Amino acid sequence: MAVYGAMLACTGGGATVSIERAQGWSRQLRLTPLRPVAYIAIKALVAMTMGLVSVLAVFGVAAFSHASMPPAIWVECGVVAWLGSLVFAAFGLFMGYLLPAENVMQILGPVLGVLAFAGGLFVPLQDGSVFATLSQFTPLYGLATLGRLPLTADGNGWAGLLNLLAWGGLFVAGAAWRLRRDTERV
Repeated sequence: MAVYGAMLACTGGGATVSIERAQGWSRQLRLTPLRPVAYIAIKALVAMTMGLVSVLAVFGVAAFSHASMPPAIWVECGVVAWLGSLVFAAFGLFMGYLLPAENVMQILGPVLGVLAFAGGLFVPLQDGSVFATLSQFTPLYGLATLGRLPLTADGNGWAGLLNLLAWGGLFVAGAAWRLRRDTERV
């Protein structure tokens, strides 16, 4: 649940760029000496802060509900959930530049829910099944695998990391592409 919360918060934080575009704020920023890379980095930092709050809230509820794990596992799971959600901050930025402000969250909510199920986030998928094989190509497979790794020591951490890096690279490239197109409008 911490991964899902961080993913939603980071995607929503990144997608706020669509609102700024609709209100003309991004056009105003282009008139300042602020570099586009700095703007994107700040948006990602804000999204990651929102993701951290989500992870801490889930872990706080778990601690007050008497969940017990060794302290190192708490830290590992929290760090993986938080840092892994950076991919979804990039996804949110990409979608924020791609979709209109009035539709971005209505589209992203269901898409993220489907991706969570398809990637095996809520229910680990049975090895060898067709669905488990297909899930390895979804954006959430890597984060789900890495998020469970400290708890179960079950699964291939390298495959999860490769998946996370590949999707992260794709989303960053998509956000950069759309940012360039957006800046050409001025």
